[in-house]
Amino acid sequence: MAAYLEPLARLINALSKLPGIGQRSAARLAYHILQQPEPEVRELAEAIYKARRDIGTCPICGDYTVGDQPCGMCQDPRRDGSVLCVVRDPRDVAAMERSGAFRGRYHVLHGTISPSENRGPGDIRIKELLVRLRDGEVKELILATNPDLEGEATAMYLARLVKPLGIKVTRIAQGVQAGADLEYADDVTLSRALEGRRDM
Repeated sequence: MAAYLEPLARLINALSKLPGIGQRSAARLAYHILQQPEPEVRELAEAIYKARRDIGTCPICGDYTVGDQPCGMCQDPRRDGSVLCVVRDPRDVAAMERSGAFRGRYHVLHGTISPSENRGPGDIRIKELLVRLRDGEVKELILATNPDLEGEATAMYLARLVKPLGIKVTRIAQGVQAGADLEYADDVTLSRALEGRRDM
């Protein structure tokens, strides 16, 4: 990065830390930002800062919400509280909602079990899930973690943990490609995966 002026090098380095952005893409973005009028650059910077400052996690489901209040879906009385869909992170909630096929409630784990990354059951929101299941309202738990090694391991762990509670445990069908992320699945694929879920 010696070819860049120090402030530009810092910007490129910061942008390259974003997922899916390598050094070349970061450089293109940095040069684009430098060509924008200062008010637009300030607006972008403020939008990033305010989003990070103002968005928290829902104390009930773990999805993103404004501040620390329950999210809109947890407060919506029209959603079916007897069906709970477990996903890895808030991006997966957004993907499921785009499909329009699910009208229940969610539980966001904020990760999956991954021994290679030293992340065990105590590092994700499993305790919070078990607390939610205690009141007896949930009759079906849909495990919608990604169909990769960590997602499958997490789903199997949760199925073994929850089945003794007498709650029906299902897994979304494999209409979602193995190794794929839910956020990139199209709406039809997600709808079919939900419709074809199976017992675990």
